[in-house]
Amino acid sequence: MKKLRWAMDSGGFWELDLSTPITLNGQARPVPGDPLPLGLSRGSRLSRYQQIHFFQRFMAMPFVPSFAASRGFLIQRVLSLPIGETWSAMLLGQLNVQKFVSSLRKNKTKHLPDSSWLQSIRRNFIQKSFYALGFCSELFLTPDDALIISLDAYGDDKMPQKKAVLHHKFPHHNLVMEAAWPGLFVDGNGRYWDVPLSLALDLASTTLDSGASYHLFFNSCAGSPRQYEGQLGDELPPAALLPGFTAKGVVSLKKNIDLWQSEASMLKMVQPYDMFLSNPHISASWILGAIFSAYLGDNSMRRLQSCSLRRLKDFGLQAQGENAAVSVDSFASASLTAQHGNFQRRFLDLTRVHTSFDFPSGSKLLSGITSVACSLYNSQVPNIDALQAICPRASLCFQQQIIGPFSFRVDSEIAIDLKKDWCLSVKNPVFAIEHALQVLWSAKAVAWYSPMQREFMVELRFFET
Repeated sequence: MKKLRWAMDSGGFWELDLSTPITLNGQARPVPGDPLPLGLSRGSRLSRYQQIHFFQRFMAMPFVPSFAASRGFLIQRVLSLPIGETWSAMLLGQLNVQKFVSSLRKNKTKHLPDSSWLQSIRRNFIQKSFYALGFCSELFLTPDDALIISLDAYGDDKMPQKKAVLHHKFPHHNLVMEAAWPGLFVDGNGRYWDVPLSLALDLASTTLDSGASYHLFFNSCAGSPRQYEGQLGDELPPAALLPGFTAKGVVSLKKNIDLWQSEASMLKMVQPYDMFLSNPHISASWILGAIFSAYLGDNSMRRLQSCSLRRLKDFGLQAQGENAAVSVDSFASASLTAQHGNFQRRFLDLTRVHTSFDFPSGSKLLSGITSVACSLYNSQVPNIDALQAICPRASLCFQQQIIGPFSFRVDSEIAIDLKKDWCLSVKNPVFAIEHALQVLWSAKAVAWYSPMQREFMVELRFFET
């Protein structure tokens, strides 16, 4: 479910898809309003079907592996069915290798004769509970409109997943409409939830690296959410997934600042392994924004985390009725990126560090600052909750070339907990090996592993830094 992108999408405050190996289509949506675990995949990219097809056709991979704690070790393969110039379809087959091998071992302990052993292998190959089958059809209605319909079926009686997505490109805007039944969501603690029916609309402005942008998100959930199959625990579902309607609007201003750029010349007649990683530099960026949220239905009873619960003055703009709730807040983010090397030489020609500090709630930050200032003015010890409210969500990313196009990468959140003896700790690390595809200028195959989620996935990414 990790993505490992150096620059988060506008600070990580958008409601965009995530990567996960627990489903055939490899996607899940965040719970509206929840802070996401670090490293979650965000933003548009090739579909899982297209990624696997690329690996098979251009990288000679007969099968693409993945692993999820709730599913086991999996291998996938795609069959492409070209129908026309604007219409294509793909079949994705998945074998649960872990269940298959476990079944063979169980039969082997019974000391069957050779003939029975071969029959047991044949029976296992045709046992449908080890397989999953997905179908995806993509139709380009116009040069600016694409309709994607997918159906995922599982042989182990898991509920089939159906999804329809419409992409439309406006001038300087992208529109995505999606219907999924059931819809798969992930909360801030990394738990997955199934919602019987989910409808979503996402409109985002497309701007350059710096400047103003806005984002509109609408989501409607129907039916009672339940925890995804294979997960343990009896936690209550997030209130935002209860039946109801959610609307969010975000306006932000982003500024990039180049602090230093290398003036050294690059090697002649040597193409960098990744054109986006060929410029040694030090840069900084900041984002300021405001967010408006509205809830209608059962989800309006969500517990708004009020600062007053922590004995702090609440500066948030919130209103809640019997069956509706609205809130207005601000957010901010600052980041620093430093790169050494042009990623041209065979060894150690790329070292990249990215750190970010996010303040998801301006009202909580203001409450904490006010409380600390009042305590210091009155010669009192500041409230520990007030100091905690001032602390940002920090993250650190490090990338190092190993040899040639291969590099090692790690993303980790730096948790700040002032209530512990050692207030800094590494949280939710994600490890990855990247293989830059030099002939495509800026593309890479990424194999990542998340110890917290116990998930492994191989993905294809284009034009990411």
